[in-house]
Amino acid sequence: MTDLRAPFQLNDGVAMPRIGYGTYKVGDDEAQRAVEAALTTGYRLVDTAEMYGNEVGVGRAINGSDVAREDVFLTTKVWNDHHGSDQARAALEASLERLGTDYLDLYLIHWPSPKQGLYVETFESLLKAKEEGLIRSAGVSNFLPEHLERLHAETGVWPSVNQVELHPYFNQAPLRSWHAERGIATESWGPLGQRTGSVLAEPAVTAAAEAHGKSPGQVVIRWHLQNGCVVIPKSAKESRIAENFDVFDFALTKAEMEAIDALETGKRQGIDPGSNER
Repeated sequence: MTDLRAPFQLNDGVAMPRIGYGTYKVGDDEAQRAVEAALTTGYRLVDTAEMYGNEVGVGRAINGSDVAREDVFLTTKVWNDHHGSDQARAALEASLERLGTDYLDLYLIHWPSPKQGLYVETFESLLKAKEEGLIRSAGVSNFLPEHLERLHAETGVWPSVNQVELHPYFNQAPLRSWHAERGIATESWGPLGQRTGSVLAEPAVTAAAEAHGKSPGQVVIRWHLQNGCVVIPKSAKESRIAENFDVFDFALTKAEMEAIDALETGKRQGIDPGSNER
């Protein structure tokens, strides 16, 4: 089995931690405290976004930490109203200023926003920023294969990462296989699937938790890792932040993995990236 403590090697040679701290819906002040706790716990990947409104707090936590900046894998995302070459570059520079850093480890296009039709130009702007050393890796979020194919056809480059909704109720198995064939890393947002339903109460999850002496959340995070995904669970509670990281001292069996896989419903909890809602 792959050493899940070892970083994920992206298609551009950049090493990315397999588990990170997500900051969606965490305000600036709370983000600073939570990211500080995450770094103390051992997280080295921090995921934020322009749209989250917490880049200042995230930056304060990283810059005030005893952990060296080069040891933190920092991700943020360009929002939909900044698609296009010049707009994306301005958004990147603004994010760098808010975060108090002179480079990003990963910069993502947050949504393809097909109604605008500018995601290719936006990705080209990211590639240019990478050449200039402002970002180490260029990726996307919420892209479908049709969007990724167009990016590759027009730029000759596959994104290093596609961050997508992924949890046991919507496990994205076909997309994960499609990504793997093209060397694109799959990163899971909303990994515990708690927007609707309750993955953590499912018998397949609770049985595995009892068998391994772990919490249901730890079981689901481990499921992501064993499926080859990078995962970014979020919690504002320091105890839960620590718990979510404590997933390297057990392994789910094949039967346990298959039982959790079987929870698949084929239904998203978030927006369809192919729609015009973004």
